[in-house]
Amino acid sequence: MISKIINMAERMKDAEDRLLESMFDSSPVADNGFSASVVGKVRRRVWLRRLTLPAFAILGGAVAVKPLAALLMAVTSLSSLVPRDVVNSALALVPQAQTIVLGAMLLAACMLALRTIED
Repeated sequence: MISKIINMAERMKDAEDRLLESMFDSSPVADNGFSASVVGKVRRRVWLRRLTLPAFAILGGAVAVKPLAALLMAVTSLSSLVPRDVVNSALALVPQAQTIVLGAMLLAACMLALRTIED
């Protein structure tokens, strides 16, 4: 059964409704390719923004390789000065790989659950 209120509302038209219908029924305005050029520029800028960050991250990483290698060499040479019992006690505080993997899986499951709750 179809509601009479909906049918009546669809049939009733006032001056604003007729004006809107006439405006939407009119032919589109010719823009001589303006819309296509705007869309092209927007797409180009989107791709430029998508590629800029990774490109500069790679460039920055390439610049930082030499100082990072020097820092690692300095740390390894200084690590021989630290007593072994201090190193062993510090390594005992680091969680095992199984705990890290389990925590990462739990975090991923929570994030997926939050996304499904939002939808």
